[in-house]
Formats: sequence, C-alpha cells, structure tokens
Amino acid sequence: MCGLDLAESTVERVAEAVGAEVGRAIESKVPFDEAGPWAWHVDAEGMTCAYVSIDLTGVRRQGPEGAAAEGEMIAVGMVYNPIPEGRERWATQGRRRPPRQARYVASAEGQEAVAEPLRHMAARAGMGEARRWIAVCDGGSGLEDLLRRHFGRIDAVILDFYHASEHLGDLAKAWHADEAQAEAAHAAWSHRLKHEGGAAMLAWLEGLDVAAAPRARATWEATVNYFRNQHHRMDYPAYLAKGWQIGSGPMEAGCKLVINERLNGTGMRWGHQGADAMAHLRALYLSESALWTGFWANRRKAA
Repeated sequence: MCGLDLAESTVERVAEAVGAEVGRAIESKVPFDEAGPWAWHVDAEGMTCAYVSIDLTGVRRQGPEGAAAEGEMIAVGMVYNPIPEGRERWATQGRRRPPRQARYVASAEGQEAVAEPLRHMAARAGMGEARRWIAVCDGGSGLEDLLRRHFGRIDAVILDFYHASEHLGDLAKAWHADEAQAEAAHAAWSHRLKHEGGAAMLAWLEGLDVAAAPRARATWEATVNYFRNQHHRMDYPAYLAKGWQIGSGPMEAGCKLVINERLNGTGMRWGHQGADAMAHLRALYLSESALWTGFWANRRKAA
C-alpha cells in the first residue's frame, strides 16, 4: 500500500514487538481510547444491560526445529452491547440498526490474565452506567468465579444454552441407537431445558430409568453430574422473560475473528511469545477503531 518492500522476518519482528507493547499498555491500564461511553440497550424490563464473556481458543504451536507441538490455548475476553431484536429496546430510536459494539482483550497467559484488563476496558466503555451486568459463557472450570471476582456487580453468569444442549445431544445419541429417534429426543429435551430450566431438567434426568438403556449409563452419569454442577446457571425461562441473551455466539464469533482467522491459517505454527503478541494486536485492532488510533497516537507522542 505504501510502496515498501519488507522481508517477512522484518514484519514478524515488528509485529511481535508492537504486540508485546500493546500487551504491556493494556496490562498497565493505559487509556488510549477517545471513544465515549456506550449507549446500552435495554432488556424487556427496561433496564440497560452490559455483557461480558471470556473463552479459550486454540492455536497450533511451533516445536523445536520446526516440529509440530501440542497446541496452545489463547484466552479472549469481550465486553459487548448486543442489539435486541425489538427496535423498541434499542438505546437510540431510529430507522437504522445500531452499530455493533465490542471490545476485546486476548492473551496466551490464560483467562486470569485477561480478566482485569477486560474489567478496565469495560469501565472505559461505560459499563458502570449500565443497570445490569450479565455474563454468558461456557462451563469452564473456575470461569464463573473469575467473572464474579472481577465484575463484582454482576447480576448473572449464564451458562451458554447451546453448550448445555450439546450435553443433552450426547445423551440422546447414547440412549437411542436410531439416529432419527436420537435427534427427536435431543430436540424435545432441549425444548424442556429452555422452557423449564436447569433445575427441572436435572430432576427429570435423575428420574430416568437408566437400567432400560444400559449402553447409555456412562453418558447419563456424566450428563447428570454436569447439570448438578451447572443448573444454577440455567434458569433460561427467567433469562428469556427478561430479554437476556442465553447464547455465547458473540463470544465464539469473537474468538474466530480475533484469533482463528489470523493465527490458524493453513500451515501456521506459533511460539508462545509470537502468539501472545499477535493476540494482543488482533484484539486491539478489532475493537473500536478509537482504541487502535489512540494507541498509535500515544506512541507517536512518546517518540
């Protein structure tokens, strides 16, 4: 674009150095954005709602002497303002659909490493002005506690409905040898979960006559254990009545956008530092443009 011919190794070195710089700035809570607070959309009860989520996604690693190595997990955090289906719940009334709003942080150092930077990023977006704070995420070990610890005002940490439904799908396949019967059971059980909630679903699962389907016992036990641990996060009828999101689709799409589309191309392998640096760069670049331009403006001032 600017007529420069650069060696691939030069681009790699510069990207890694700047990505590490972005990571240090975010960790130090440097406010390099010029965007104002968001206008949060409202739920079915007229309350403004801010959403957060954290997830993990994998990248392929570069081993010694170019050999393949076990993959590495990259943590991605996201604060977002999902657009409600009903126009009457939009923060600003108008004919045009509101713009998508999301800010990301990412790190190869684990979920704990993104939690506090995410809280700061959310504060800069005006999360404190939202009446309700909602998290939607999977059932990863310690994730609920992590979100509650860093977002103390949080109203609910909702278990992604589709993750819970997948467990019911696994049980349906184990219970029914016939594929059509398994699909029908999965649909019926998922409907029950959505409209009756996790506690009712757990009671129903515990009441199943597993002796009638011995081949499904191991999967049934795993499913029951999962629902025992997570049912307090599955009050889907109440969440839906309030107009809250119950799926972590925005977070999964964020992982794909921030990490997978850039770091998981054909033949790509990464070292730890390179993956971490590129994750920081991608998260900043794909957040609101004011963050990206603000970072470079700060950098020019400091030069």
